[in-house]
Amino acid sequence: MKKKEPATKSESQRVGGSAPSQMPRLKVTYRDQVVPAMMKEFSYGNSMQVPRLERIVLNVGMGEALQNVKLLESAVTELTQVTGQKPVMTRAKKAIAGFKLRKGLPIGAKVTLRGRRMHEFFDRLVNVALPRIRDFRGVSTKAFDGRGNYTLGLKEQLTFPEIKYDEVASIHGMDITIVTTAKRNDEAKSLLRHLGMPFRTS
Repeated sequence: MKKKEPATKSESQRVGGSAPSQMPRLKVTYRDQVVPAMMKEFSYGNSMQVPRLERIVLNVGMGEALQNVKLLESAVTELTQVTGQKPVMTRAKKAIAGFKLRKGLPIGAKVTLRGRRMHEFFDRLVNVALPRIRDFRGVSTKAFDGRGNYTLGLKEQLTFPEIKYDEVASIHGMDITIVTTAKRNDEAKSLLRHLGMPFRTS
C-alpha cells in the first residue's frame, strides 16, 4: 500500500487550518463604492488620487492616575478590548508643580491602528458605537484640521459594547483622530461620509 504523503502547508490551511482571512468589509466598500463615487465627485484622473484612511489614533488622558495608577491600568485594558491592540502609555513631557506632576510620569494611554485593525475599528465605530450614544444626532462637521484629518471626542468609553459597565474603574472620555491622505477638508469629509461617518446635517 502506497504511503500517503504529508499534507503541504497550503493543504493544511485548507483542511482545518487557519484559512487566509477575508478583506475587511470597509475596505471592500472603499474599493467598490467609495473610489468610483469620489472619482466622479472630484474628477480625479486616476484611482490612486482618491483619498484613503491612513491610520486612526485613540488617546485617553488620565490625570486621575497621579493619585490612583489602577485607573490608568484599567484604561489600558479597555483600549485593548476596543481595538484589539496593546496601547502605549503616554508620559508627562514636563513637570508642573501646581499639579504635583513630575516629568516622565504616566498620564494616559494611546494606540495607533493601521491596516485591518484600522478598517475594522472604523466600521464598528460608525455602525455600532456612535449609534449607542443617547440622543445622538450626528458628529460635528467642524472638527477637520485643514490637512485631511478629523478628530472626534467621546465623553465615555461605554459607547463601545466591548466595555462592560460592571468592570469599569472610572468613566472617562477619549479622543479619536482619523488620519487620511486627503489634502483638503472637503475631500476628507467626502471620504468619511462615503465610509459611513454620520455627520450632523444642521
